[in-house]
Formats: sequence, structure tokens, C-alpha cells
Amino acid sequence: MEAMEVEAPPKTRRMAFVLPFIIVVLVGVITAASGIALYRAKLPAILEITGKGVGNNPNESVHVRGRVDAPVTIEEFGDFQCPPCGTLSGPIKQLEEDHKQNLRVIFHHFPLITHNHAREAACAAEAAGLQSKFWEMHDILYREQREWSKAAEARPLFNAYANLIGLDMERFKQDIDSEKVKERVSADQARGTSLGVENTPTIFLNNRAVEPANLNPEKLRGAVEEAIKAKTTP
Repeated sequence: MEAMEVEAPPKTRRMAFVLPFIIVVLVGVITAASGIALYRAKLPAILEITGKGVGNNPNESVHVRGRVDAPVTIEEFGDFQCPPCGTLSGPIKQLEEDHKQNLRVIFHHFPLITHNHAREAACAAEAAGLQSKFWEMHDILYREQREWSKAAEARPLFNAYANLIGLDMERFKQDIDSEKVKERVSADQARGTSLGVENTPTIFLNNRAVEPANLNPEKLRGAVEEAIKAKTTP
């Protein structure tokens, strides 16, 4: 006696027909979500600026030039021995002059291991900062970069720059080798690393990383002025 073939109910047949399509859609959604997550993971981190300094690390020394309430902020992780950083230092300062009411600049140390005098230069700037002359040392280190970066011993030149900007030389010579100064430089670099900084210059414009292709004087000026226009136009 042959077994009778039982026909599936209509609802079951519809589910069997639709199920493969549901699976395909779910796989597509999961794949898309994974792709978005991966894309976001590769995006530069957003830099948060707080009243207590970036990251709220007590060892960090946040160096700001410009109005506190300026609508646009350039935040740089730089290396004093990095040629592209040196190339941008003058144009950034000119931007400050041109947009005094609307632009502030913040600088953080990120000395690269490939530059033999970079960390010592960062310490020189921090030691000057302890005497309220960080930006004066910052500017002269970039202006004289070609000279000291090629020297076998850069310390005598750093001492000369410190004397030129009117520092207490005995204090400067003590501070440049102090643990406090070294910790500040290291804290800056650790903060940069946590944000995904790998190279210099890395610049954030209103908390968003500027693409490397735009890190030249002309394109950076355009981006800054566009940001200022967006923030100040009613």
C-alpha cells in the first residue's frame, strides 16, 4: 500500500518560498552594517577639547594661541624636526594674523622616532613654556629648523634660542631635562596615539581631521576660511 503524500498547508508553502529571500536580505544587512562599522573604525577620531585640556590629563600642557571663544580651532600634533610641519608653521601663523577674531591654534607634541633631535626640541619648547614663552620657542624652532636639525649636537642651539627669547638660562637648562617636561611631551604623544595619529603634521579643524591631501598652505587656508564663513555667516 503506497503511503499517501501529504500536501503542506498553503501558509507553510509560502514560508518555504519566502524564507530564502529573507535570508539573503538579512545577510545583506549584516554585511552592510559590518562594512559601515569597519569604515567608521578607520575614520580619524574626533578630538575633544575641554576646559581642563585635551583628555583631562594633568600632565598635558595645552598650548593655545588666539581667542578662547574663537569659532574655529586648528589643533595640530606636530614634530619640530618634521619638514612639512615647518612648511605649514608660517602659513598657520599668517592665518592667525588674518583671522584674529575667529581662529585659535592649539599645538601638541608628537616627536617622531625617526627624527633624532625632535624629542629634545619638544622638551626645549616645554621648558620655555614653563616661563610663559612656549610660542616664542615654537616659532624660532620652526624658523631655524634647517640649522638645528642638521647639527650633531642641537642643545647649544636650543640654549642660544632660549637666551634670544629672554629666558632665565639656569632654569631653562634645568627644566629641559626635568621629568615634568618629559612627562608633558609623552602625555601629548600618548594622546595623539589614542586618536590614531601616526604622522606629522596631523591637524584637526574644529575637531575633524584634515585629510593629508589638504595639508598644504593653499588648501588649508581654503578649509579654514570656509569653516570661518560657515560659523560666522548668519
